[in-house]
Amino acid sequence: MSIVIMVGQLILGLSILIILHELGHFLAARAFGIKVEKFYLFFDAWNVSLFKFTYKGVEYGIGWLPLGGYVKIAGMIDESMDTEQMAGPPQPWEFRSKPAWQRLIVMLGGVTVNVVLGILIFWVLTMRFGDSYIPNSAAKYGIVPGEVGKKIGLQIGDKVVAINGKPFERFDDLTSPQVLLDNTVFTIQRGTQTLQISIPRTILNDLNDHDIEGFISRLPRSKFVVDSLEPGSNAVKAGLKKGDSIVMANNHPVVFWDELQTQLTGNKGKQIDLGVRRNHELVTLKAQVTPEGKLGFYRAKSDFPDIKTIKYGFFEAFPIGVERAWGTFRDNAKGIGKIFKGDVNPGKAVSGPVAIASLFGGTVDWGHFWTLVGFLSMVLALMNLLPIPALDGGHAVFLIIEMIKGKPLSDKFLERAQIVGFVILVSLMVFVFGNDIVKLVMKK
Repeated sequence: MSIVIMVGQLILGLSILIILHELGHFLAARAFGIKVEKFYLFFDAWNVSLFKFTYKGVEYGIGWLPLGGYVKIAGMIDESMDTEQMAGPPQPWEFRSKPAWQRLIVMLGGVTVNVVLGILIFWVLTMRFGDSYIPNSAAKYGIVPGEVGKKIGLQIGDKVVAINGKPFERFDDLTSPQVLLDNTVFTIQRGTQTLQISIPRTILNDLNDHDIEGFISRLPRSKFVVDSLEPGSNAVKAGLKKGDSIVMANNHPVVFWDELQTQLTGNKGKQIDLGVRRNHELVTLKAQVTPEGKLGFYRAKSDFPDIKTIKYGFFEAFPIGVERAWGTFRDNAKGIGKIFKGDVNPGKAVSGPVAIASLFGGTVDWGHFWTLVGFLSMVLALMNLLPIPALDGGHAVFLIIEMIKGKPLSDKFLERAQIVGFVILVSLMVFVFGNDIVKLVMKK
């Protein structure tokens, strides 16, 4: 059932984005009196559609090939490659008959809608949920770096006091895109030492084999006590009780949660000895660790850091929504730049529908759903601005060249460019889908 929910959310999210993107082209074309012949969600390759109807001269439908969508604009060289129509004399209602600046607006209509949608979503989410974060001051016992973090020199218990020489308020800034993309330097307090640790520009290559916890745990280091226990779990069978403090695991002292996790991870599927402080007495228990490295109990809520939440009104939330949308666009642009610079392996950084579906998850959380849709809307805007023929960005580049030259590029050139762009896009799709499959197999 979780897979059905995951796929359903993916299809719903992408359908919303595709329809609104194409609606941007549609409305801009209609505003300038340009005829639109088709409006499709997904592609009706070889004229095969799942559903269609005609209204006011426009054919609306759903294609069978779920690789995007399109509007067919009369008198435009697009993915339909309708050369027969282009062979006739230009008609006043056709795309090619309009001034270059109007055609440019039509081509950028989809990207514009994606940007507006992204801003709107982040604006509404900010109004609805506010801005929540863990203050860096809550990290009184320092950080818990993962394998990648340790590799670059971070140690458990380090206190990060500055990022690029500046103090910071939010603990989650440590794992923000700005840190991972901008060649950041951490100022570390380690005991009586103050150290500078640089984040390598290639760190994303290592992190793509882990999640963000492989860099730094999302939660600061903390002490803990046993709170609730899962019924029938190994914790119950071992005799653990609410209020117990685990102080030893296989003769290793345990003070912090990460120390217990280290012992459990290192003894998956094995039995371990636990030293437990209960009512000022030390009790010895034997517990079976699950193959996943768990015992089956939860920490007390007081063991988690307090989360600070700032609420915003209608107008206060707007600039924050804009910044979040723009930040998503900017960070993804930097990521693409790193791929071209060779700092990031595209085989590790590029993800497709399979990976995106996993981000939605197997349960319905509408806040999470709309956050992802807002994120993907800004990513779609960025990708469509790439100067690749067949994408909006490619068409826009050709129109700008026309405006500079004072005359249009030849139909033959545009047709060939469209074919080249189509080949590039198909190659990218094959790469992305193949990459998703390889990642899925490697995880197993």
